[in-house]
Amino acid sequence: MRVSRAQAEANREAVINAASRLFRERGFDGIGLKDLMKGAGLTQGGFYKQFESKDDLAAQASKRAMEHATRRWSDVAAASPDPLEAVIELYLSTGHREEKSDGCPLVALGADAARQSEEVRASFQDGIQAHLQILAKLMPATGGPETSGKAMAMLSLMVGAVTISRILNDQEMSERFLNVAADEVRRIAVSAGEA
Repeated sequence: MRVSRAQAEANREAVINAASRLFRERGFDGIGLKDLMKGAGLTQGGFYKQFESKDDLAAQASKRAMEHATRRWSDVAAASPDPLEAVIELYLSTGHREEKSDGCPLVALGADAARQSEEVRASFQDGIQAHLQILAKLMPATGGPETSGKAMAMLSLMVGAVTISRILNDQEMSERFLNVAADEVRRIAVSAGEA
């Protein structure tokens, strides 16, 4: 049976969304096409009608995951009287640490993404730049190279802390990494306002 264009587009979106979630949960090489399509509620047969390759899907799923993460930051910031603090509390929380399939793609896939195609890495680079723009806007500074550098330090510290906290078996130490990182990110932001 032939699928309508609207249904084909809906199926394509379902596959991208499922892949975005499943890649973060299992890694790019931790899941095959059959299981990706099953995760979207579809069969493997239609995959190549919608995507050039698994790598093409990985690039699109990475873009979707990064956009979702950036949107979460923007939404939490917009809803708070202290936008930067809201982002810090969201990101450096035990709840986020536990979000394996819906959490930050930089944490879930960063090292893996470094070994992927240029298209996949481009999706991550665009997402990183969007995160840096949000952090720079939320800092109490006037802009310039100092703000950009501080945003880079903050993002690096945040991603690293969540990554390490996910690795640890010791829950107390895991939480300490998140808390110490949150304090240091706040310190960097304050120093940006003093520059």
